Amino acid sequence: MSNISQKEETENRPLSPDKTMEKLVLREEFIKLGQALKAAGFCERGSDAKEIILEGIVYVNGEQELRRGRKLYAGDLVSSGDWQLQICKND
Repeated sequence: MSNISQKEETENRPLSPDKTMEKLVLREEFIKLGQALKAAGFCERGSDAKEIILEGIVYVNGEQELRRGRKLYAGDLVSSGDWQLQICKND
């Protein structure tokens, strides 16, 4: 079973006007960073997620993150380049 229920584009809380904001709604308590990048469509395979994370270009809540297994919870914000991913809980 997937840790996400849906992915949708949103403009509700952009932190930067030039970044695309995506929203990922959790089914479970958390999702791992690599899974989130793949589920949101920012990469096709888990190995692609691992590669971009290890390049040091992925940030969680404004801090560089190098761990593919980093647990993301509702309220976390993942960003890289021109996109942002808001992690939300299922209401």
